[in-house]
Amino acid sequence: MGSLLIEIVIDCREPTTLARWWGQVLGWPVTDDARGLSWVSRTGSYDPPVLVFVPVPEPKTVKNRIHIDVSPIGCEQGEELQRLLDLGAQPVDVGQRDAPWVVLSDPEGNEFCLLGRRADALVPSPAG
Repeated sequence: MGSLLIEIVIDCREPTTLARWWGQVLGWPVTDDARGLSWVSRTGSYDPPVLVFVPVPEPKTVKNRIHIDVSPIGCEQGEELQRLLDLGAQPVDVGQRDAPWVVLSDPEGNEFCLLGRRADALVPSPAG
């Protein structure tokens, strides 16, 4: 027995805008739902994991208790950091000091981390 992680839900003021931003970060397609929420997934279908962006009236006011970690693919951390900053991410100091990751926030202030190791370096190459 166990559970399967299906969705990570992110409360936000502008679901379509934030979903499009995360879609750019991850290279995932965006789906807008008639109920006013938006979501992104790797395939564009409702295949887990799915990031779901739901509207709430209040702005973010405190540090996230859960956050997303992303790793660079096809480039090193510094290059990906510049791309994320160009997309509108902001550096955040949560006391990380000399950590090998960089703490950033998305356009609505949700913290996330850019890890130091490339994700494509973590995946074993196919035997050939």
